[in-house]
Amino acid sequence: MKAVILAAGVGSRLGRPFPKTLSILPTGETILGRQIRLFREAGMREIIVVVGFKKTLIMEQHPNVFFRYNPVFYITNTCKSLLCGLEDLDDDVLWVNGDVIFDPGVIQGIMAAKHNVVAVNCQKCGEEEVKYRTDESGNITAISKTTENGEGEAVGMNKVLAAHVPALVRGLERCEDLDYFERALEFMIRDKVQFKPLDISEHRCIEVDFPEDWHAAQQMFAG
Repeated sequence: MKAVILAAGVGSRLGRPFPKTLSILPTGETILGRQIRLFREAGMREIIVVVGFKKTLIMEQHPNVFFRYNPVFYITNTCKSLLCGLEDLDDDVLWVNGDVIFDPGVIQGIMAAKHNVVAVNCQKCGEEEVKYRTDESGNITAISKTTENGEGEAVGMNKVLAAHVPALVRGLERCEDLDYFERALEFMIRDKVQFKPLDISEHRCIEVDFPEDWHAAQQMFAG
């Protein structure tokens, strides 16, 4: 299994002059540094970081991983960064947004699953969060920010089995430049590729989009 971290974005909503994945947690680690460490501890041998905005800062601070460059990061969204990250991969892939802070138990649960996985937090979520809905068999039928009657939040960590990587690539190629990668999952679901939610609510996990998220993250991961 390989890990792909999406860290190409500008992060304009947080308003930092550097990539927000380099924001330093109270423990002294950057968000990205923590992600890389936890993936290594979980046994990930190949970690790919997709960079764009001020890529040199990330590459200099974390030289112990592989990098892929999204040259149009400023006019594309996570769908195209993930497409860059998947190039030539033929293994199971666990991918995560570069601004998600999480406990190691989240990785362990995703890696242990025998199927395609979307990590979810089964709590009430707002307009900005990516929401999901399932059918009677527990398979995801819808996943987007605009999903109605959502059952919880998709937290930005997912896994696709090697056999379905080509379908994910095709879905990402179909996406518009400003789509989130979840749009590709919806294409796959329509083509009968199944994803199941993995409830990680018992673990700490937060995605940092706004200053209030960063404040909450500092308190949540203070030690």
